[in-house]
Amino acid sequence: MPSMLDMAIDATVSRMMQDDGPLAVKMIRKWDRDIPMIANAPADLAQYYAYFCNMHADKEFLIDGDIRLTFAQTYAAARMVAGGLIEGYGLQKGERVGIAARNSANWMILNMAISLAGGVSTLLNGWWNGAELADGITMVGCRYVLADEERAARLNGADLDGCEVIMFEHGCDPAQGLANVMAKGGSAETPLPEILPTDNATILYTSGSTGRSKGAYSDHRAVVQGTMSYVGQTLVFLELLTASGADMPEQPSALVNVPLFHVTAAVPLVLQSFAIGRKLVLLPKWDAEHAMQLIEKEKISYFVGVPLMSYEIATHPNRDKYDLTSCTGFAAGGAPRPVEHVKRIRTELPHAFPLLGYGLTETNGVGCGNFTENYLAKPESTGPATKPLVELGILDDDGNAVPQGERGEVGIRSIANFTGYWNNPDATEAAFTADGWFLTGDIGYVDEDGYLFIVDRKKDIIIRGGENISCAEIEAVAYAHDDIAEIAVIGIDDDRFGEVPGIVYHLKKGRDVTEDAFKRHLEKGLAPFKVPVHYWRWDEPLPRLGTQKIDRVKLKAKYNS
Repeated sequence: MPSMLDMAIDATVSRMMQDDGPLAVKMIRKWDRDIPMIANAPADLAQYYAYFCNMHADKEFLIDGDIRLTFAQTYAAARMVAGGLIEGYGLQKGERVGIAARNSANWMILNMAISLAGGVSTLLNGWWNGAELADGITMVGCRYVLADEERAARLNGADLDGCEVIMFEHGCDPAQGLANVMAKGGSAETPLPEILPTDNATILYTSGSTGRSKGAYSDHRAVVQGTMSYVGQTLVFLELLTASGADMPEQPSALVNVPLFHVTAAVPLVLQSFAIGRKLVLLPKWDAEHAMQLIEKEKISYFVGVPLMSYEIATHPNRDKYDLTSCTGFAAGGAPRPVEHVKRIRTELPHAFPLLGYGLTETNGVGCGNFTENYLAKPESTGPATKPLVELGILDDDGNAVPQGERGEVGIRSIANFTGYWNNPDATEAAFTADGWFLTGDIGYVDEDGYLFIVDRKKDIIIRGGENISCAEIEAVAYAHDDIAEIAVIGIDDDRFGEVPGIVYHLKKGRDVTEDAFKRHLEKGLAPFKVPVHYWRWDEPLPRLGTQKIDRVKLKAKYNS
């Protein structure tokens, strides 16, 4: 039966949906049906940035080392850069502009500026090697790529099909770090284009079972509505906490330690922060003790990362040296959180609660959430669908709903869903049912309380700390080795990243190769995070099913036991 918290959430959502409240919805026709959208949300990202940066103008927003910028200063810098892109570089509405860089305040300003200028902000994976970056750039036809020194070096000599690389710097004032983008003219007075809700806004990349990354593009309405779904979720809990008499921070704040090109950072963390006036403090590289230092210094109230990050804080030998009581929420996204972590975090950090979200790049991070007491009660669940926008379906192979409690493919339907995969109509068609369900590739079931449980994956991918890795991509590189006869790449459970790639290989008759030599071969063709961590050599042909496909299930069970 529903918990007390479930009933309180439902009642609060219902109140907020009434009388033109913050969660009041209106219906829009899509997929031949009425789909809810938040009525009072800004129509596009340009309006969103302008409205909320003005609302929170004098509050601190971006903290990046010694750089401290208010919302007003951040918007002013983005507005200048937008003028430079339009007037100086001739950017036209709808053209793609890539960002290839590590996290920084200047990265976030560029992301804003692209949207203000009417461009499509294309978030390239900063962990990719040069060939992968070049493929992502040419796949969507970027006109410009804004790159830091390290990524620009990776792209040196690559054929970018006419795309121009513009360098920028981190760790300095925007006027200095973004000077190249403003060097050809333009200013805050440069007129901005009119943007429609249905204009393309963003491209984020996702790896599927076929190997090559796909560019998932969304319009402005989807991105803003997805963001406002998270804002509504936060407002519900703020009301519940206020009613309970809990102490609330003067200003909410969050640590930024997940990559900005990932949907977990892009929507629920960064974009939501504009609306709720949340300060963002950048952690340049993950280190649990440095994270604790910043939590204490900046009075961080919210933490999100891959599951092991919060676990490392909770179990760190120096944890008691730092005052972490300001941080009351430790969220995990991008990968399943081991059940034992949930109660351990609650035990070691009794002032805080673990939280879990479930969403995908293609849903702009929107989907389900499991919080506080509910998460402790059902730690294996991702929680129920987020109200009032998300519909959750458990579907059979024909796209029909299965009975409650039975397993099927998880489908998500909402106004926040992406439009499609860039220049890939076949993949786009396969991703949706005719009535608008996005097929996640996850296998799950819903219990009697509406809680989703993920039990398997339909797609042959590995999720390493929130990053999708295609088994087929690794295998393609592995098979290029002359000594390899058979390969199976499988996901291996890992305490830090959730799972990592492992590779089982069988050599051609009479051939030999050392594990180190094989790994060096793979490193030449794969980004570092995709290179297998575990290697097992089989002296016989790999086990097969009756269909003659390699039995990955058997191998995965063997090496995860």
